[in-house]
Amino acid sequence: MVESVTRRSTDRQDQKFPMATPVKVYGPPMSTAVSRVLACLLEKDVQFQLIPVNMFKGEHKSPDFLKIQPFGQVPAFQDESTSLFESRSICRYLCEKYAEKGNTGLYGTNPLAKASIDQWLEAEGQSFNPPSSVLVFQLAFAPRMKIKQDQAVINENEQKLAKVLEVYEKRLGESRFLAGDEFSLADLSHLPNTHYLVNASDRGELFTFKKNVGRWWGEISSRDSWKKVVEMQKQTT
Repeated sequence: MVESVTRRSTDRQDQKFPMATPVKVYGPPMSTAVSRVLACLLEKDVQFQLIPVNMFKGEHKSPDFLKIQPFGQVPAFQDESTSLFESRSICRYLCEKYAEKGNTGLYGTNPLAKASIDQWLEAEGQSFNPPSSVLVFQLAFAPRMKIKQDQAVINENEQKLAKVLEVYEKRLGESRFLAGDEFSLADLSHLPNTHYLVNASDRGELFTFKKNVGRWWGEISSRDSWKKVVEMQKQTT
């Protein structure tokens, strides 16, 4: 189970993600939650080791894995003696512990900025993620897994997501990014699900046909950190 994907990486990537690092991320980069953490690590310029977990073989339910992820899901995360397992909490932790590294404004630099970022992180987790996750599974993953798509579920969640994006369209007409005029953790957290819907489904127009949301998506998806995550996904497919 513990085998770094860096063995298959380029020399440059081996230097970026050396084996002997205290930060370890367990899980496949194709996972939306894992890729959220990877994007944060890259934004913060924190070196890490990515440790694959073969979920088809049930490695995420093994006793050793359950010690660090009691719910048997991915990602699991370790930083020396610290273990965490929820992707948004992991991202907040990274921004706080490594505040002076990489993108120092990713989680704000004052209480008001943090509160603004947190409210949009909550919007992502509570309003955006539920319908978009269902659509990602139904539209992007179900066909690969030979699972029949449920059109009623797709229609219902497409309508829910469209309503959320109407709010985003208005907000992004007022500010460059969700929490203000600087890219933040709030924007980053939307990258994984939106990536699949735009690039691996036929519902990309939900985002790209909206003036402000489309502009926002084009900007955040073009960041070097996310491009590297997408490359890591390609290497493990």
